[in-house]
Amino acid sequence: MAQVARGYARAKQVTRHHAKSFFFASYLLFGLRRKAAFALYAFCRRLDDMVDGDDAASAAEALPARLARARQRVAELYLSMPELASRELGPPAQRVKVAEAATPWDAGEFAALEHTVRHYRIPEQPFQDLISGMEMDLTLHRYTTWAELDLYCYRVAGVVGLMLTPVLGCSDAAAVEPAADLGRAMQLTNILRDVREDLERGRVYLPAEELAAFGLSEEDLKRGQVDARWRSFMRFQVERSRAYYARAAAGVHYLTGFGSQRMVRLMGAIYGDILRDIEARDYDVFSARAHVTTRRKFALASAAMVLPRAVLPVSQDEVRMPLLPTGTGGLS
Repeated sequence: MAQVARGYARAKQVTRHHAKSFFFASYLLFGLRRKAAFALYAFCRRLDDMVDGDDAASAAEALPARLARARQRVAELYLSMPELASRELGPPAQRVKVAEAATPWDAGEFAALEHTVRHYRIPEQPFQDLISGMEMDLTLHRYTTWAELDLYCYRVAGVVGLMLTPVLGCSDAAAVEPAADLGRAMQLTNILRDVREDLERGRVYLPAEELAAFGLSEEDLKRGQVDARWRSFMRFQVERSRAYYARAAAGVHYLTGFGSQRMVRLMGAIYGDILRDIEARDYDVFSARAHVTTRRKFALASAAMVLPRAVLPVSQDEVRMPLLPTGTGGLS
């Protein structure tokens, strides 16, 4: 258990360093739930670093092998829990084999992850889907349609909600979609915030079809011009993001773990507040990075404690996704 304890401590350090908003919201969790959230985040972060980290360019050829090894490491977790293993990929015993490819996980971090998976009985499929999302980042640097981007958002963020749901005290199948929708909302928020940074990395996540529907092109993005077309496009994307936050809010009541509902509401509110800052900047995401100040985070945290239902509120009306100007697009 010493290795597990060390792994949880390392996972906490990783989370504090790389995910300040998530770490801030985690103060509303207690005991093993909080440690488990750190273990899950550390796993996700190591995968992300494998693709986007400083050594990714020099090790590009090794990445497919390393991701394949990551799949095997995940399968190893489920050798003694075949009932939770991926039905899509088959029995884990048939997928585990000797591999030379390196993985970025410290032994303690992985021991903490195994402890979390066993204690909360987290299914395997979300972990494997997350690796599929990382594989998309290796091959797709542009997205044509919303359907393509939606799949990416689900795989790299929506599934994280599915991993966390058992930790937060829920086994109700009805919570699956709201959990995935919160991940989608947060990932789309990241994409809208990071347009400039992604361009600098040679990536454009905004769907080309939707840019074209507003008369925009990749060249317009590179110029960083904020005009009527860009504002209209961003209003559309912000509205879509908020629709996903609203869908997620409808599932918060399924969470029964102490502090879980407030934590999720606060996390959604902090990320949703990035959209408010984008609007305050007149949709200029090119000259500076939208963010939520520490003072604002504390204000949201206070609201989550005193009036939790006012933070990430449930919509009183049916949540509808916006439609493109052409009358197509928008997920209902």
